[in-house]
Amino acid sequence: MKGVERIVSGYTGGMVPNPSYEQVCTGGTGHAEVVQITFDPKIISYREILEIFFSTHDPTTLNQQGADVGMQYRSSIFYHSNEQKAIAEQVIRELESSKIWNRPIVTAVVPFEKFYPAEDYHQDYYRHNSGQTYCRVVISPKLSKFRSRFSEKIKK
Repeated sequence: MKGVERIVSGYTGGMVPNPSYEQVCTGGTGHAEVVQITFDPKIISYREILEIFFSTHDPTTLNQQGADVGMQYRSSIFYHSNEQKAIAEQVIRELESSKIWNRPIVTAVVPFEKFYPAEDYHQDYYRHNSGQTYCRVVISPKLSKFRSRFSEKIKK
């Protein structure tokens, strides 16, 4: 996306330092699988990133994304400032009042504490594994939806 400088897959929100993917998958670390996004707010706003986030996943399923179930799959926003917290809460209120979903949004808005980068094989996962069934069935449709809805924000 225009203005996004870096995206790193990783884990946050739990109590185990330097967790591995295998540990996070057990659900016992308290961590969520996340991406850390570094962006230029002069080009893309935090609000725009949140709008994309909410349009590409289901924020109404507790501890679940698609077929993946467990606390590590919870919908969460880990904010870095009070301003980010306020924007996230405002976006959620607006989405709730628009009644896009039939169920309430369960996305947690919590303070960021510590980020642990995922293993190298998780970075740019789709780019390296686009032929895998999970990528074709789950990620490709989300990317298609993103490309059609946010085409003006895609880097050329």
